[in-house]
Amino acid sequence: MSKTALITGASSGLGAEFARQLAQRGANLVLVARDHPALESLATRLRSAHGVNVEVMAIDLLKTHQREKVERRVADTDHPIEILINNAGFGLPLEFDKNDIEDEVRHLDLHVEVPMRLTHAALGAMLERGHGRIVNVASVAAYTPRSTYGACKRWLVSFSQWANGAYARRGVTVTAVCPGFTHTNFHERMGLAPGNEGVAGWMWLDADRVVGDALRDVARGKAVSVPSKRYSLLVALTRFVPAVLAARVGESGR
Repeated sequence: MSKTALITGASSGLGAEFARQLAQRGANLVLVARDHPALESLATRLRSAHGVNVEVMAIDLLKTHQREKVERRVADTDHPIEILINNAGFGLPLEFDKNDIEDEVRHLDLHVEVPMRLTHAALGAMLERGHGRIVNVASVAAYTPRSTYGACKRWLVSFSQWANGAYARRGVTVTAVCPGFTHTNFHERMGLAPGNEGVAGWMWLDADRVVGDALRDVARGKAVSVPSKRYSLLVALTRFVPAVLAARVGESGR
């Protein structure tokens, strides 16, 4: 029986790339996002190209009654989810004092509460089966002070490291994927046109590379995956950078 992966934030960016690469490997999919037309378009292409089953759930994960539908799907033992990818997210300007606090709360909920709830929902069925994989898409921002975005991503990394240590011996691995700046529509959704992100060209990665590296590390059961050697080196160097300097570095780019 083919394995099934559920991906949040699947309509574009890294979520859509995870869907494409998993479909190429024969996985069935459950795609979750708010944009129903985009989900259906992606689902149609993947079914045609790879012959896999694709479910579509047009869901706003910040609405409790809708999110609970995804929790029930993740916990369904009759139609098991083997791979859960918590990818949904969005960015805010770095000026916390100027941001609307309700936007900040929604940002916190989507990056922390939602993956925590979905992970909890998935663990019961996965531990009962004795196998499963959970992927939390974090960021290298977890290692560099970067307003509330970095703080949320640091929570995901710490939680994933603990959970992988706690549950890997029972057959369920948890991996935090920490990409650097990646060519997707993430920054455009923040109102930044390509080229206006304030990021040097050498710092950009392609989505297919990020996801390919991530899936390799997930298969190995790693607690943390930092795609590309350049970002792995940068993350390693952050341990030796004074906090004040790290905060200044975190202010670069958007």
